[in-house]
Amino acid sequence: MFKLYTDAATMNKSGNSSAGILIVHDKQQIQKKFKLNSNDNHSAEFEACLLGFKEIIKLAQNDTNVLYFTDSKIVYESLEKRYAKHYQNFLDCILEIQDDFSLVINNWIPDKKMKVPTN
Repeated sequence: MFKLYTDAATMNKSGNSSAGILIVHDKQQIQKKFKLNSNDNHSAEFEACLLGFKEIIKLAQNDTNVLYFTDSKIVYESLEKRYAKHYQNFLDCILEIQDDFSLVINNWIPDKKMKVPTN
């Protein structure tokens, strides 16, 4: 089983966005950071999610289970409904990757409670 954590941030004045991705598997942690193309926070969160799943696809087999954690309520709710009014292109790409895994459980964790695991 893989655990995936993603988070994104956008600087209001500059519109520059970045993402942090954490993958946990077999007590190993892989941390990555990316500069994003998105210039608003919601797009950045979707882009971070997509990049996170693209990183897992490089490491995992199709029969793998993935626990995904995000602090973005719009990303979580869109994944659960399989619909996003303004972000459907991002969502379609994410869902296409998620559908390749045996099981993906999406989890929303409020920003205050999002903690990096120690194992």
